[in-house]
Amino acid sequence: HIDDYPGAARFGHEPTRHRKLLLHRKEMARLLEAVQRQGMALVPLRLYFNARGIAKLLLGLGRGKKVHDKRETEKKRDWDRQKSRLMREKG
Repeated sequence: HIDDYPGAARFGHEPTRHRKLLLHRKEMARLLEAVQRQGMALVPLRLYFNARGIAKLLLGLGRGKKVHDKRETEKKRDWDRQKSRLMREKG
């Protein structure tokens, strides 16, 4: 879904139409293999427009966190929350 640009003409484009992903065959195969076999995720990192006005998308491959990493992040988040409460109460 790409919204209409408010400064554009009245009839710009259809916001919910299907769009092509232009990749070389080997690139597409590599990304599909990583997503299907290795359980990775395709993550859109950046959307930008080139000089001709064509939208381009920078894709990244991401791997989810392991269980122990999630626990560590949760502990850090809880401690930060507790620390901010203490600072609010004390000072």
